[in-house]
Amino acid sequence: MKQSKEKRVSPDKKGVILAFFLSILWSGNPISIKIGLEDAPPLRLGWMRFLLGGIVAILWAIYNKEKFQIHKREILPLLGVGALFSIQLGFMNVGQNFTSGGHGVIMITTFPLWSSIFSHIFVPNDKLTKLKILGMIIAYGGIIILFWESLRDSKSDYFLGDILMLTSAMLLGARQIYISQIAQGISQINILLSQAIIGIISFFIFSTILETENYIYSVSLALALFYQGIIIAGFGFIGQTWLLKNYLPSKVTIISLSQPVFGVFLAWIILNETPGIELVFATILVVIGSYISVKKQDK
Repeated sequence: MKQSKEKRVSPDKKGVILAFFLSILWSGNPISIKIGLEDAPPLRLGWMRFLLGGIVAILWAIYNKEKFQIHKREILPLLGVGALFSIQLGFMNVGQNFTSGGHGVIMITTFPLWSSIFSHIFVPNDKLTKLKILGMIIAYGGIIILFWESLRDSKSDYFLGDILMLTSAMLLGARQIYISQIAQGISQINILLSQAIIGIISFFIFSTILETENYIYSVSLALALFYQGIIIAGFGFIGQTWLLKNYLPSKVTIISLSQPVFGVFLAWIILNETPGIELVFATILVVIGSYISVKKQDK
């Protein structure tokens, strides 16, 4: 698909604030997934999440008077983004069951690094620079410090889960850039609903074939699905696609390195898990690294 004149720019104040807000929302997702997996297997949890997210997208489109009308030239790109999303989420949901929480966070949080690499290759005005690389190293260093104790508790049993989570991170990084690219010529609602429809169909089919657990209904599962489906797959994806459409993708995704830091804060508030001094150092490094990577650079 041919791209028109480049309209994406470095995030302004509005873009940075929205990106950090979405990062806060996403930081609670691992907690909700962990709660949801207690009463539902991962693939079943996935199609339910897509279903709720799709409903939010439809209501959002109705509110904004947008039509879900796919042109012939859009079919392949939309099938691609939907398939990429489903595969990536599948790797993540399954991988989390085969590794520790800390390892999972370290692996999946590499996705902004992969986004920057893919963006360097495919987005003309979003190249890797020495300053951007330095910022990413500083920010990711904060994540390693934050989960250092968990990393020290490495076991060979975690290897498969770590590989699955790292693969998911690579696919997630690629998906961010792909969405940013096709969003220049395809409407936001088409992207959102295509992801939801393909996700529902694929996850439901594989869940029906592979997962034999009985359906369990509980308040905790309902709350977990509300967060994953309505908040994340619904409003979160709406905000994310808007950011990727309007701003340089690597500079948007690098802010996502703040997610684990916010996640520890949420665990402190919700689960009463008292953090250590490493949270202070991690927060400082992530903020400094994100600022260095996102700030406009003089050429």
